[in-house]
Amino acid sequence: MLRNTRSTIINKLERENMVRRSAFDRIFQELQQIRFRLDDIEAALSGWNPQPLEISESELFLLPDHLRKTYVTVVSKGESSATEVSNLTGRCRALESNYLNQLARMGWLMKHRDSKTTRFRLITRKTLREQPPQR
Repeated sequence: MLRNTRSTIINKLERENMVRRSAFDRIFQELQQIRFRLDDIEAALSGWNPQPLEISESELFLLPDHLRKTYVTVVSKGESSATEVSNLTGRCRALESNYLNQLARMGWLMKHRDSKTTRFRLITRKTLREQPPQR
């Protein structure tokens, strides 16, 4: 009886340990995926010439939440259209187009036309020097 109880306890502990290990493995895999995505973002931004402006967290918090989400999405992609941003944020394309145009008017993003598609990218120091002063 005692041996039977001991073996059931050991089996329970082994199963719990396996559950914990599988949970840790999933967390570890997600962390690895996040790291790979960050490496991709860094590689995309480091390849830019000229480099985009560095914006501090305090400046980023000046943006309302809905615009900040759109801005961070464009930053992560480097350059995006409203459709691409809407696919990543889960909001409709028209709404993202509105937000992207607001960010462009506010001077956070640069807007350019690529055939039929309007694309948005980060402002660079060179772009800031070339832009005429706003009235």
